[in-house]
Amino acid sequence: MRTQWRLALMLLCTAVLAGCDLNSRNTGADGLSLRDEIDRAVAGVYPALVRISVVMEKPSGGRMRKFRGSGSGTIISKDGYVLTNYHVAGRATRIVCRMSNREEVEARLVGRDPMTDLALLKLDLSTRRSKTPLPVARFGDSDTVRVGDTVLAMGSPAGLSQSVTLGIVANAEMVLPGGRLQQAGENVGALVRWIGHDAVIFPGNSGGPLVNLAGEIIGVNEIGVGSLGGAIPGNLAKSVAEQLIKNDTVKRVWTGLQCQPLLKNMPDVKGVLVAGVAKESPAAKAGVQPGDVITHFDGVAVHSRTREEMPLFNRVVLSTPVGKKVAIDVLRDGKNKTFSLTTVVREPAQGKSRELRRWGITAANLTRASARAHRRPDKNGVLVGSIRSGGPASEAKPALKAGDVIVKVGDTPVTNLADLIAVTDKITRGKDQPQPTLVAFERRKYKALTVIRIGSPADEDKPERAKKAWLGVSTQVLTRELGKALGLKGKHGVRVTRVYPETTAAEADIQVGDILLKLDGQVISARQPEDTEVFDYLVRQYKIGAEVDLSIVRDGKPKTLTVRLEGRPKPPSELKRYKHEDFEFAARDLAFADKVNREPSERKNKGVRIASVQSAGWAALAGLATGDILLKVDGQEVADIAGLKKIMKKIRETKPRQVVFFVRRGIHTRFVELEPDWKAAIGAK
Repeated sequence: MRTQWRLALMLLCTAVLAGCDLNSRNTGADGLSLRDEIDRAVAGVYPALVRISVVMEKPSGGRMRKFRGSGSGTIISKDGYVLTNYHVAGRATRIVCRMSNREEVEARLVGRDPMTDLALLKLDLSTRRSKTPLPVARFGDSDTVRVGDTVLAMGSPAGLSQSVTLGIVANAEMVLPGGRLQQAGENVGALVRWIGHDAVIFPGNSGGPLVNLAGEIIGVNEIGVGSLGGAIPGNLAKSVAEQLIKNDTVKRVWTGLQCQPLLKNMPDVKGVLVAGVAKESPAAKAGVQPGDVITHFDGVAVHSRTREEMPLFNRVVLSTPVGKKVAIDVLRDGKNKTFSLTTVVREPAQGKSRELRRWGITAANLTRASARAHRRPDKNGVLVGSIRSGGPASEAKPALKAGDVIVKVGDTPVTNLADLIAVTDKITRGKDQPQPTLVAFERRKYKALTVIRIGSPADEDKPERAKKAWLGVSTQVLTRELGKALGLKGKHGVRVTRVYPETTAAEADIQVGDILLKLDGQVISARQPEDTEVFDYLVRQYKIGAEVDLSIVRDGKPKTLTVRLEGRPKPPSELKRYKHEDFEFAARDLAFADKVNREPSERKNKGVRIASVQSAGWAALAGLATGDILLKVDGQEVADIAGLKKIMKKIRETKPRQVVFFVRRGIHTRFVELEPDWKAAIGAK
């Protein structure tokens, strides 16, 4: 086993370790060389390293856009818990973990904590091929980390196989310039002081462990700043992971305090400066004011003269139990004062976005923080996140905009997303056309009404144009130059460039290269390149089924053929169409051109043509492409649009985890596997 990890390290870290004679380094206190210590560290953590592949959703353009991502994580318990970053898997709808032995195991999201950019996954052990115990990594004490310590960064840079890089700790209390890193509206820097190190990391390393030479996790890699990587301290990560395992969430308190380091003109003061107090917050009700200097919080002495010290104060405040009555000692105008407040639970900074297709928007519930940001008196209403161009909300007069708050639909007040979804269902139930509905919304202090046509348009098949006679050939104009070259100087007409199979033209033995000069004795007056429609116009003057004589020249000899005219095939614009809202693709029946362009052995095959695929949808994510010919769905043959509708209706009722399309693309066939998030799709109707 040890030889295996040594070989992996040598292959994956050559660039970092090149030129270093590790075995010649001085031995440590335990008598091991640096080479041996690295081997020990790799053997202790590398087997528990996983590469994480995810499908995530992000609200944009009135839709929840799907995209793939990857990152790293570490197995931290024998029952399959995996620790990673929130930005890697915190918004995932599909998760697959590839273990160090290349085994792939499905996982689910257990909990997430955007404020520390951490997320916890749980491997589905029932999907494992191997029954051997899971490799588990253990945590070390990140509080003992010192500048200059040798560390290893493990992960899957750019989605590659697991790798290891070597470096030293450059900064044990690193903060970001500007102090802010946002995840889901939360400032990660409010709690995190990163362990800065120079072990090489790239995108994809996120969520992977930073490891000491004892083979212990001392950090979770998250960011890169210049030449340095930044890792969330292991002690903080371990605490968050334990809370997520126990409660699926991390409970923190809200006091309404907004604090900052002391000013430079306060050299003799110790404490933390109150920069602001939220209205109606526990701190405001207690009497705390901007300008106060907090010296003790719940009996704990606090102090911050620099930004590096602020996360320590924030941890003291935010980790206080919910509902606890705490004392706050402050210095105000040189005098000591004590205030008492009762903590309340801290809500997420942002509500979870949902797609409402019948409105053409993404929307979210208001939280305490988002309500304050939009200057709302309370959390009632639904916050519009993004608008789909051409959708119902964007076509209204006036149109909705991102940041608007929907407060009433028809006569029904709307306090949250559940209300909005319920009233939408009521308005559109049993209706096959959008329903004009009065909607009240607020835009800052502006209160307005608009009418929105809520609902999705029914599938509309365009009316057929009157059928006209048609001859199953394509032609080119017999120009002066072409006629002269073919020995037909002065002649007018067209040259056959293709005879469509299984048409009356093919039955009449019209051939490619025939020169058509007359139709029932009438000269085909095509001479200029722009006369391309002349022949088709003459044919359309006849009734379908009429027999006509064609005067032609074949191989330099005149000839007359009699052919029966047939009806013009339907163009694609007149064929039946179907739009699948959940998978976000549209299809239509096969057009004449779709069939005749196949090889002869394939022309009798049925199917439908994919007319469009919405970018960043489930179909696009799976690789379905416009122009594909859909032949089968989950093994069932697709004859036409009516058959596809029936199959997809059944799929929506059964909600399988995967749906497999068998398609033809050009001369090749392929299987396309779609993995929809049915829960989100149902709520998005």
